[in-house]
Amino acid sequence: MNFPLTTHSIIEFGNRVFPHKEIVSKMPDGSWHRYTNAELYKRAKRLASSLIHKLGVRPGERVATFAWNHYQHMELYFAIPGVGAVCHPLNIRLSPEQIEFIINHADDKVIFLDASLISLFEPFAARLSTLSHIVIMNAPLGWKSNLPNELLYEDLIREGDENFEWLAVDENQACGMCYTSGTTGNPKGVLYSHRSTYLHALTTMSPNAANISSVERLLMICPMFHVMAWGFPFICLLAGADIVFPSKHLQPAALIEIMQKENITLANGVPTIWMGVYEELKRNPPREKLALKEFMVGGSAIPAGLIRKFQDDFGIGCFHAWGMTETSPVVTTSRLQLHHQACGEDEKIAIKAKQGIEMPGVEIRVVLEDGTVAPRDGKTVGEFEVRGHWIINGYYKMKSEASHSADGWFKTGDVGMIDEQGYMELTDRTKDLIKSGGEWISSVALETSLMNHPQVAEAAVIAIPDPKWVERPLACVVFKKGQAVTDEELNEFLLKHFVKYQLLSRYVALNEIPRTGVGKFDKKKMRILYSEGQLG
Repeated sequence: MNFPLTTHSIIEFGNRVFPHKEIVSKMPDGSWHRYTNAELYKRAKRLASSLIHKLGVRPGERVATFAWNHYQHMELYFAIPGVGAVCHPLNIRLSPEQIEFIINHADDKVIFLDASLISLFEPFAARLSTLSHIVIMNAPLGWKSNLPNELLYEDLIREGDENFEWLAVDENQACGMCYTSGTTGNPKGVLYSHRSTYLHALTTMSPNAANISSVERLLMICPMFHVMAWGFPFICLLAGADIVFPSKHLQPAALIEIMQKENITLANGVPTIWMGVYEELKRNPPREKLALKEFMVGGSAIPAGLIRKFQDDFGIGCFHAWGMTETSPVVTTSRLQLHHQACGEDEKIAIKAKQGIEMPGVEIRVVLEDGTVAPRDGKTVGEFEVRGHWIINGYYKMKSEASHSADGWFKTGDVGMIDEQGYMELTDRTKDLIKSGGEWISSVALETSLMNHPQVAEAAVIAIPDPKWVERPLACVVFKKGQAVTDEELNEFLLKHFVKYQLLSRYVALNEIPRTGVGKFDKKKMRILYSEGQLG
């Protein structure tokens, strides 16, 4: 049967097959909220009804969210596509100028705003020309603000129709939208179709990927504005997993407390989160072993040493996934296969530290500067290009010529290699490679090695101009509390894996490395700081 793949069918399945499964939220004010998939379903229907009849939202229009991870945000994930509109989560960590640009560029008609975030929104609210309504979520009693056309979220829920019928949509119609973090210019809009969202969720829940089923309780640390929470609201409904949202409570101690209280078995998040969680677990070991079996990490590479430490010290596994906003996001995942069981522990960790094998439904290749496709030999480095069922075919309101090859593959800008067994390994971004004296140096390889040093908490490497070698690497380093290492000692440590020309010319000790809105090292900002003389 030609049965359409839509987000409607995902929430219908969750309500029909797993109505008793829990959705738990630690709210921004510290209170707890818990209900079931069945209650999610009813409230999403009420909200969808109000989107049409109270707010006048029409199919195809963009509806923005500016909110933490919690149950209301998940309701929006299904109610907005349920009326044929496009759910557009906004990155609350971007600059006011970037958020203003995104809202106006997307032509958002309505925005759902967490009351606790209003101070971030008010400075540019008057310059948003497209919004017809602002809906406040989690407003305290007696709420009052200076925002125009303001409504309260729970009023819309109360006034909506629980028997609302989802609007029929074409599976190729957009259901979601996210913008890139804009590290090389203005953010760019990416649309996700109902079909691509469904296929991505169905594949990502499989054993070779997230390996998630109805026995799991997942802590959704990944922000819901980061590539639609990596697809996990859809994945969890299809898998029948319980979901726990931490909202603004993202400090390591708070996350560990949530894991203990809610018996979390799986979690997701960027490497920065897990670095902090590990250090907190070492400082304050829990009295009872965490139920956490493993965590999924994406956004950037996690050091192999940290994978080893979690495994050896706490019996917690880690698996890498790779992708980007333009790929929905998951393209590859790294798990050990049966033939890897004969490998030594160091080799197993090295495999886990790779970004992994491609998932069914997508293809990946390495392309050299001359346009030829590189062999899968684990040595030949080039730019990764991808194509598949959930890969972007063009940016919103932009031509796709620059982003795609002549034969239709998406150019990721990520650089690396694929080995004989199909495991990809990311070595850098094209814009972050360092060409010194005609030889390429990988900033990512240097960073991950430096972060394996026992006294280094974080390290980020950029290229700086050099009169003799054209470019040389500079490292910004954050040392662990009370620790310090000399430049010579760090270079001596790197000599285990690098030759002399690849070593750092200069180190700069910082209290904190600049980050983008999704937690990656902000190398554009670092280059600006260097040019202004603020990095030594």
